[in-house]
Amino acid sequence: MKLVLASNNRGKLAELQAMLAPLGVQLIPQAELGVGEAEEPFHTFVENALAKARFASAHTGLPALADDAGLCVQAFGGQPGVQTAYYATQFGYDKGDANNVRALLEQMQGIDDRRAAMVSTLVAVRSPQDPEPLIAVGRVAGEIARAPRGTGGFGFDPVMVLPAFGKTFAELPTEVKNAHSHRGRSSRQMLELMREHWFAGTSER
Repeated sequence: MKLVLASNNRGKLAELQAMLAPLGVQLIPQAELGVGEAEEPFHTFVENALAKARFASAHTGLPALADDAGLCVQAFGGQPGVQTAYYATQFGYDKGDANNVRALLEQMQGIDDRRAAMVSTLVAVRSPQDPEPLIAVGRVAGEIARAPRGTGGFGFDPVMVLPAFGKTFAELPTEVKNAHSHRGRSSRQMLELMREHWFAGTSER
């Protein structure tokens, strides 16, 4: 089954493709099908993910999968949230992972409450008008490190510390990260939802 991924983020593509492999799903980045970026005017992950999924499906005629993920910092009232990808730009930096990390650490200087959560909301639709989208949410609570650590992953992975490991996402092997990350959790939920609602046969019930 071909599924258009409403994202051009290669890191997300690799993680999601690996996690959905058991279903035989082939994820195709929307850019390869000539689809531009959808507007994301909402304040919640689920609303933006749904908007992106419907947009990609409408422009390709394929079922679509969208992920809206972000960092929610306790000391900032849950921000940057849905604006995570553009976090650095509000402080005069260019958009980009390294600048996002730099801006976050600068803004958290002198803040002792380092609690934060990474959230991934996946939405899948069979068509642009699908009245029953599949919705999966994964959340991982942790702390923001004082400095970047590790070379793996992307986004805020170098500063997101998982207490259970005492390491950042960027310090963990890929398979360990995928097993415990917010996207790993939402992907496993989505896998089961797709299996139940889209791929269910008499042998799976």
